[in-house]
Amino acid sequence: MIDAVYDACILYSAALRDLLLDIAVVGLVNPHWSNEIHDEWIRSLLRNRPDLESESLERTRRRMDMKFKNSLTKDYEHLLPTLRLPDPNDRHVLAVAIHVKAKHIVTFNLDDFPRLTLQPYGIEALSPDEFVLRLIQTKQNRVLEAVKSHRSDLTRPPKTVEEYLATLEKQGLSKTVAFLREHKDDF
Repeated sequence: MIDAVYDACILYSAALRDLLLDIAVVGLVNPHWSNEIHDEWIRSLLRNRPDLESESLERTRRRMDMKFKNSLTKDYEHLLPTLRLPDPNDRHVLAVAIHVKAKHIVTFNLDDFPRLTLQPYGIEALSPDEFVLRLIQTKQNRVLEAVKSHRSDLTRPPKTVEEYLATLEKQGLSKTVAFLREHKDDF
């Protein structure tokens, strides 16, 4: 199993968050986050989506923490002063990754996590699309199992395969969607 830190920007969207969590459920990933990461995605959603309620998002946060008991990371703050990133506000994400010995930070903000800065820690920043593609390369059937589970959970309203793929494409998973189109009979 791969240890990966899920950055706030990928937890922001329910569709992407749920897919990546379903990939963890099938045993491919040990996902990690912190209270700071939780606070960031929730704060952003509340700012951009006034139709959402804080309590609903807090319930999602609690469910994530309960379902993935070892994912909520604490006691990484001592690393913060030693870290330098283009955006100092992202140091907590790298500190979590170092603390849990993660191999990956899954984020859309790749420029905020320069390869040369992460390399000494054995960490690589990947977009969600690249992350899922790498999992497909090694564990295709398990990823398809997660995709099938994710799609079947979408019941209000249910989505056809094409609607589901369009949703994933909107999340920036264009290469993953290209693969899934070739295997749409499997989910």
